[in-house]
Amino acid sequence: MRPFTAAIIPFMLATALSAAPVLAQESPMNGTISISGLGEVTATPDTAFINSGVTTQGATAREALDANTKAMADLLDTLKAAGIEARDIQTSGFSVNPNYVYSDARDANGYQLPPKITGYQVFNNVSVRVRDLASLGGVLDKAVNVGANTINGISFSVADPSKLYDEARKEAFADAREKAELYAGAAGEKLGTIRNIAESQGYTQPQPYMMKAAADAAPSAVPIASGELSFQINVQVTWDLAH
Repeated sequence: MRPFTAAIIPFMLATALSAAPVLAQESPMNGTISISGLGEVTATPDTAFINSGVTTQGATAREALDANTKAMADLLDTLKAAGIEARDIQTSGFSVNPNYVYSDARDANGYQLPPKITGYQVFNNVSVRVRDLASLGGVLDKAVNVGANTINGISFSVADPSKLYDEARKEAFADAREKAELYAGAAGEKLGTIRNIAESQGYTQPQPYMMKAAADAAPSAVPIASGELSFQINVQVTWDLAH
């Protein structure tokens, strides 16, 4: 029995060693290609956001607050009369602060005297959504007329940009595929199965232009340039390469 066993073991080792290279040749590694694409769609905004409010002064905090309360009530009534719904008006800031006067005078020990309170300032601010951009210039003019002495800026948006982003997605993928096919062809390969798709969104506001509605409005209306908004999608796509 011993001669028979010794003959089988070398035979099994030789078979395993000769089979290993064959298995490696049957599973070649496929290459991949990862390309980014950009899609961009522009649109005219249909919504504006303004940040406006009233700042008042008074000898006492009560006096400043009473003046501010009256002015803010007039401002809110004016906004609602201009067609702004209550749901589109939201308080975004409120503060009461003393006004100080600083002096270079010093006491007997040479220390600078503390500042003195000479009055108080009250600030009340609201964020307003304007859904009818044709009325925006008039809204700003009326707000200032009733005492809004603080306007911190205007921004524009599209209420529902979902369809714009979907269109940008199509353009971004087409851009990525076109470039991927170019590279694959140059390498003598073809695109195979998609392995991964990842996206990121972008938003820009190019140079604005004057709205026709604002230009045709009453002479007292504030001129408004809403411009166009750009909605961007960046996509990264990875394909297998096929011979």
